[in-house]
Amino acid sequence: MTAKIGILTVSDRAHRGIYQDRGGPAIRDYLAEVLTSPWQAVPLVVPDEFEQITAALISMVDDSGCSLVITTGGTGPARRDITPDATEAVCEKMMPGFGELMRQVSLNFVPTAILSRQTAGIRGAALIVNLPGKPSAIRDCLDAVMPAIPYCIDLVEGAYLTTDKSKVAAFRPKSQ
Repeated sequence: MTAKIGILTVSDRAHRGIYQDRGGPAIRDYLAEVLTSPWQAVPLVVPDEFEQITAALISMVDDSGCSLVITTGGTGPARRDITPDATEAVCEKMMPGFGELMRQVSLNFVPTAILSRQTAGIRGAALIVNLPGKPSAIRDCLDAVMPAIPYCIDLVEGAYLTTDKSKVAAFRPKSQ
C-alpha cells in the first residue's frame, strides 16, 4: 500500500508567489532519499492564517488519508508564526519530545534555535510534525526525528514506512 504524506508549507509570501517555496521541496527531497516504502506526496502551500492551516491539516489527514504530515514554516516567535498553535488545535495528543529533540539538535548550528516552537502531535492515525522553514534546518531536524517517525505511525495504526538504513535507521522493537 502506498503511504500518503502531507507536505504543508506555511508562508504568506510563498502562497502569494512572492517567494519560491524551498521548504516543501526540501521535505520531498529528503523523504525521497530516506524512505524505501512506496509513498505519495500531498503538497500544499497556505498563508500564515490559523483557519487555513487547521483546514489544511484536517483535510490532509481526514480526507486525503495522510499518515504523516510534515509542515514547514511558521514556527518562530513572530506574531504571524502560528503553525504550532494550529497543529495543537487539530491534534488529540501532543508529542513534545519531537520539538525538544529538534531544538536540541538545532542548537548545534544556531544559538537562536531556542526561539523555535517546533512540535508534533497525533490526529487519528497520523503524525503531524512542524519543522522550520530553512532547508538546511529541515534536514537537520528530520535527521534527528526520523528514526522515531515510522514506529510512532505504527503505534497510531497509520501506514507502514520503511527507511534506507544507510541514511536513517528507523527504530522498531525487535518483536516487529
